[in-house]
Amino acid sequence: MIAAVTADIVGSRSLPDRASAQRRLEAAIDRVAEALPVAVRPMRATVGDELQGVYPHLRAALATTLLVRLALPDDVDVRFGIGLGEIEDIPSQGGDLSEGPAWWAARAAIEKVEELARREFRQARTWVVQAAEEGDATADAGAPDLVRIANAGLLTRDRIVGRWSGRVRRLVYGRIMGTLQAELAEAEGITQSAVSQTLSTAGAAAVIAGYRELVDPA
Repeated sequence: MIAAVTADIVGSRSLPDRASAQRRLEAAIDRVAEALPVAVRPMRATVGDELQGVYPHLRAALATTLLVRLALPDDVDVRFGIGLGEIEDIPSQGGDLSEGPAWWAARAAIEKVEELARREFRQARTWVVQAAEEGDATADAGAPDLVRIANAGLLTRDRIVGRWSGRVRRLVYGRIMGTLQAELAEAEGITQSAVSQTLSTAGAAAVIAGYRELVDPA
């Protein structure tokens, strides 16, 4: 089932240099797309602070959104709504328009995660909604088990990643990409033992293992 992803920049109006933030965000997204080339349609800016991408299945969307969060500039944060369902291309003079139940579900998902972040889950950044057969997003209580399991994991993942500094995120991204700890230490200007201790203290092993489960072809 296709996974449509809608993303927006958290607090975009308060950024001191919105244009610079956009450039650096898009560079991070391009970096991830090159490292994990799984998108049906790579994530691209649409209107305002919103971006959209299409992925072949939920696992690809979950893996990509994690990498994007890890690759983000220190001063930029993004929330994601993942919608599962069908999409269709509508012919238009300005180019085909993509719409359909998966996009409506993605919009419902991003509104849900924004609501969660305003309440008790301040670090929530990612949510999944599966479109109902009639095209409307399903309510959380009636969501399929796979979606509910994914969201339960995302609450924990976002909690962990949301507490990391920019350095920790860079280190975890590097380890996922297979970069040696010694190379990461040199890039950060710290010792290899400091890299190892930082990753251990942050609980990075669980996030890295979770990512590998998502991309494991088996």
